[in-house]
Amino acid sequence: MSAPESTPDADPRTAGVGHYLVGLDLEGRKVVVVGGGSVAQRRLPNLVAAGADVHVIAVDPTPAVESFPGLSVARRRYAAGDLEGAWYVMACTDDPEVNAAVVAEAESRHTFCVRADDARYGTAVTPASGRYRDVQFGVLAGGDHKLSASLRAAISRALADGSLAVDDAAPHAAGVALVGGGPGDPDLITVRGQRLLAEADVVVADRLAPPALLAELGPQVEIIDAAKVPYGRAMKQEAINDVLVEKAKEGKFVVRLKGGDPYVYGRGFEELQACVAAGVPVTVVPGISSSIAAPAAAGIPVTHRGVTHEVVIASGHVPPGHPDSLIDWSAMGRLRGTLVLMMAVERVEVFADALLEGGRPADTPVAMIENGSLPTQRLLRTDLAHAGAVADAEGLRPPAIVVIGDVAAFTEGS
Repeated sequence: MSAPESTPDADPRTAGVGHYLVGLDLEGRKVVVVGGGSVAQRRLPNLVAAGADVHVIAVDPTPAVESFPGLSVARRRYAAGDLEGAWYVMACTDDPEVNAAVVAEAESRHTFCVRADDARYGTAVTPASGRYRDVQFGVLAGGDHKLSASLRAAISRALADGSLAVDDAAPHAAGVALVGGGPGDPDLITVRGQRLLAEADVVVADRLAPPALLAELGPQVEIIDAAKVPYGRAMKQEAINDVLVEKAKEGKFVVRLKGGDPYVYGRGFEELQACVAAGVPVTVVPGISSSIAAPAAAGIPVTHRGVTHEVVIASGHVPPGHPDSLIDWSAMGRLRGTLVLMMAVERVEVFADALLEGGRPADTPVAMIENGSLPTQRLLRTDLAHAGAVADAEGLRPPAIVVIGDVAAFTEGS
């Protein structure tokens, strides 16, 4: 079990002004964590990331603690002498007497010790910490852990979206970042993707890139429209590759902002190859793919225990039988699991017929999600025999995801 992180009464030793903020170099140095519950679990990632030689002593560590990479775990009670050689100690058990004993031994060894159950009686406190680029920051709020965590989150968001400017920060090195913007809702971009977007000199944006993210960019950022309108005008892929390389070679940091994930029908690897061939540094930031996120936003899991053991994501940009098609549609018809079709809006009936010919039952549930994760999201439900007719009658428009399989009939109450 873990100790609750208390909020002690006002005390000189826990007031923010009563602590001296300092950064510890723990690389290769012994750190002992006594206790293996949720409090210890939250502390371990930063300790391991700092390169500390972490030793956990706990009678009953959580599975996450016991399997955490980069540390040793002793499943036993704390004993006097366990802190020998330690540079830093954390007392995180649910037993006040044990925590007090850990603090006492640490003090006798002149080793700083955090006491999680009552911060007043430790010799150190753990700030709510965050990182932006190469900058780390910490917040102490007089022992009020909720307040310090809230402030840390606010600072992190402000740094990521650029509302808190770091004027002295060096500009991002020239290069290209292929960033997945997620399924449409601007809140679903990854933290890293949002941070890199805020640092961009140039943004080359897809049509499906969340437009609200572009609206947040400063006027100094050059935005290049690389839209590919389905069955309409489109910026050729070669031209996109060229502009990425050219802008980066001008010394600019370029973000290629895509909808979904760069490598899920996003031609991201082609763009990476072009950058590598030109000697341009390139970073790939995965995004939340609409193939999974759009069904989830509509309350549909693409997998479910006892129902489906497979998920296949297929492109519908060419029909069955087309010379460029690489899909064995007869094999698809024999699948029992979930099939997710992307870019299939104009040919729902054609794909449904191919699956029926391959042996998929006519009453197989089908769900079609238009504008997944957006306020304009729309969900249509039918079966495989009627999917094409429903898509046509309801005026289904891209972007939309088609889910075929038993999970397509799921509702939150089912």
